[in-house]
Amino acid sequence: GWSVQENSITYRVLVILWPPPGHSFHLEQDATGQLAARLSSVKVLLECTCSKKQLLGDSLCFVHHPDDKLPSDQRSYLLCTLCTCSYLDLAKITSWVQVLVRSAWPLLPESHHCQLTVLPSSHSCKFQLRSTSKMTIITEMVFTALE
Repeated sequence: GWSVQENSITYRVLVILWPPPGHSFHLEQDATGQLAARLSSVKVLLECTCSKKQLLGDSLCFVHHPDDKLPSDQRSYLLCTLCTCSYLDLAKITSWVQVLVRSAWPLLPESHHCQLTVLPSSHSCKFQLRSTSKMTIITEMVFTALE
């Protein structure tokens, strides 16, 4: 969605998270038996990729090769970086996205005439762009996951 005010535009973007190869998401049910809507209720499971080894080449299966047996570039980056106890961690996801955006911003042409500010939020990523003409654009990224 989006809204326009005097010198400000606000965009709200839904970002759907998909599991990378070798992983799957499992949405757990709440006490009433309904699928929980929170990312903290999304368990990340490792999948066997042994049958895909022939197609992918020398990739090792996360299930059949424990992390200490895998080369560091083949460990489950998702579990190490974006999860707590095998569950997606919204605070880690938002922090990770904020770091990526901050790192990429200086490389964009817009960075020469717009100032990027990361706005505080515990449940989404909010970014504010302010141009030299004092126009403000706020973008909020809201995350969800699908099984």
